[in-house]
Amino acid sequence: MSRRYDQKTTTFNKEGKLLQVQYAIEAINKTGSAIGILTKEGIALATEKLDVSFLLEASKTSEKIFAVDNHLYAVVNGLTADANYLIDTARVEAQRYKYAYGGENMPIEQLIVRVCDIKQSYTQIGGLRPFGAAFLFAGYDRHFGYQLYSTDPSGNYAGWKATAIGQNNSAANVFLKSEYKETLSLKEGTNLALKALVKTMDTASPSAKKIEVVVISMNERSKQVKGKSYSEGEIEQLLKDNGFNVEKMQVE
Repeated sequence: MSRRYDQKTTTFNKEGKLLQVQYAIEAINKTGSAIGILTKEGIALATEKLDVSFLLEASKTSEKIFAVDNHLYAVVNGLTADANYLIDTARVEAQRYKYAYGGENMPIEQLIVRVCDIKQSYTQIGGLRPFGAAFLFAGYDRHFGYQLYSTDPSGNYAGWKATAIGQNNSAANVFLKSEYKETLSLKEGTNLALKALVKTMDTASPSAKKIEVVVISMNERSKQVKGKSYSEGEIEQLLKDNGFNVEKMQVE
């Protein structure tokens, strides 16, 4: 009987669930974790990059944190191909808004609603499957300041002060709930994001090559929002400053 529900993406099972959406969420929970921390000075993002190989060219491989617009960044978890389509769609929507409104940045929540509408539509049309991608969106607009949102394959989204998605996200969220304070500086938020990320990793000696960190803040002089991507050396130093034994990557 259960096979009947598995074969159709738009059929609810007896428990009222869309199994294909549940499978997509499970797939995301098996990928590397992503952490977002909201502070008054900006937003810290940290994510784990899985399957790092010395054969990969760093300049040609896809990162997990993308710039959607000059005021908005996204952390990707799940199927990269699915995520790339949605990221490109978000970029086009942001530019269309900017063109239509004389260079005005698109409000962040409005853009996320647009992306989630697309994700949700793929859960109710026959012959399509849900997107196997979840995101953390982080950015700044003049309406609500710094904002952090998560989205899942169902098309649902939520705003957060601190959150984790991906593998072992439950442990990370418990840690964030106990350690997060609204008075955190951006530097403290970055340290907290890194500590939460390491808690989700299956190692006591994290490698800087497997971690990506971006902080989003506003330049006080230009009033422009910018994202700073940490180099491997900066991440290694950050790990050491937080008391972690740093693993050196071995050639396999």
